Amino acid sequence: MKIFNNILTIPAKPKSLTVNKKQRRGIEIKSEREIEIMRQSCKIVGTVLKEISQIVKPGMTTADLDTYAEKRIREMGAIPSFKGYHGFPASICACINNEVVHGIPSKKKVIRAGDVLKVDTGAYYQEFHGDSCITIAVIEVAPEAAKLIRVAEEAMYKGIEQVKANAYLLDIAGAIQDHVEANGFCVVEEFTGHGVGRNLHEEPAVFNFRTKNLPNVKLRAGMTLAIEPILNAGSRFTKILSDRWTAVTVDNSLSAQFEHTVLVTNNGYEILTARS
Repeated sequence: MKIFNNILTIPAKPKSLTVNKKQRRGIEIKSEREIEIMRQSCKIVGTVLKEISQIVKPGMTTADLDTYAEKRIREMGAIPSFKGYHGFPASICACINNEVVHGIPSKKKVIRAGDVLKVDTGAYYQEFHGDSCITIAVIEVAPEAAKLIRVAEEAMYKGIEQVKANAYLLDIAGAIQDHVEANGFCVVEEFTGHGVGRNLHEEPAVFNFRTKNLPNVKLRAGMTLAIEPILNAGSRFTKILSDRWTAVTVDNSLSAQFEHTVLVTNNGYEILTARS
């Protein structure tokens, strides 16, 4: 899940979750106990995404993947973070080809060989969220699509490599932007990464491009960030479909995205949603 129009808010809890009285604004520094809980919520997310990457095949629908994800999240003792969130009707966001973010799973949306499939999901476990996204090349994709997927994943890790205490958010943004543009693609600017933890979306906004719109926040150990570059092969601009959720590229070009929830440590980072 993303933040619209680069405006960071602390949204209401999903309808499927109880209200958390400990919600508060500002950048939260997680305690060791809270970090350990987040390791579990994030492990659930990583496990589900890894399993989806292994089972997806042509002929399945995105609704099939949503059903699978919700079942597995609940089997592991968590609640789907996305379902009911601002009215979102599913446990995953599923986007194919020119769909950028927030795609609603559907029995009518059939996955085909050659598709670029994005699956984004979250799990709420003991009052803390994990959040992650992968892009899957369904069977054999076109060379340009394969490059887009590769560069999107590389860009995420370029950003993650900048993470450590006393570094700055724009160190992450610059590393992502430089890698994306050096490979001939563009960063989607309408959607950003974000803090994650007690709330699915927390401060700070984690940009994927250099900007002067917000203070250049210094990172502190204990912050947990969702780092998620979104790349388009053509125009960086998007539009929202009539379902009021799904964003697509304005020129019908392909889009790819990767996301990890990352813990800031004194010496670097820990990828909490690792899928190994």
